[in-house]
Amino acid sequence: MTTILSDGVCLVPDWPAPSGVRSLSTTRRGGISLGKYSSLNLGDHVGDDPQAVLANRRWLADRVSGEPCWLNQVHGTTVVDAAAVAAGEQRPDADAAFAYQAGVICTVMTADCLPVLLCDDRGRVVAAAHAGWRGLLDGVLEATVAAMAIPGEHLLAWLGPAIGPMAFEVGDEVRLAFVERDAGATAAFVPAPGDKWLADIFMLASQRLAACGVERVFGGNHCTVNDPERFFSYRRDGQTGRMATMVWLER
Repeated sequence: MTTILSDGVCLVPDWPAPSGVRSLSTTRRGGISLGKYSSLNLGDHVGDDPQAVLANRRWLADRVSGEPCWLNQVHGTTVVDAAAVAAGEQRPDADAAFAYQAGVICTVMTADCLPVLLCDDRGRVVAAAHAGWRGLLDGVLEATVAAMAIPGEHLLAWLGPAIGPMAFEVGDEVRLAFVERDAGATAAFVPAPGDKWLADIFMLASQRLAACGVERVFGGNHCTVNDPERFFSYRRDGQTGRMATMVWLER
């Protein structure tokens, strides 16, 4: 389950994180962007009016009482210290960030790819990862867990809104790539018409996390494709906005 704020704008992850860990996932509601980007588009790389994106990001910063640490996501496996991102002038090419420092907001943007939040059970470190199928296949979650420097059995994870298992159609080459890395991935694919497969990205991520010792995994119950009122979806719409999923330690 995930708590929806009374204004219907953001999702609050329902996971047993320590009291000092804060987390939030935006929907497409609550901003000022128009048309295909309506309305809370946070992506400044998708063709939206830059001033609208800036206003949306300012709204979000006010909402979380801090500046999110934005990344230049490239579907890779690079993990950075979010405190260094916050202090720098340029966004790094990276797809995950961690933070030991309070008030530093680890943030990833998605519109079908899977956002994954992590924290340890004592509230010392948090992380956010952008796990599209390419990054997931190449090990972005494993890299994120390693960067947190905490044994997996002391971590918990939340899987945010992403393309669901009834909507994520892939070719045989994607299935084979995952199965070659882990035979257990076979369970995450079911046949679809036209020699295609339906992939369960939530299951694939849970398997990768479990291999790192992270057994406590929550969320994974929001499909971006099948909920156009609440979520942007690149697979559904092509040109569209981006949502943000973030986690931080309270000051």
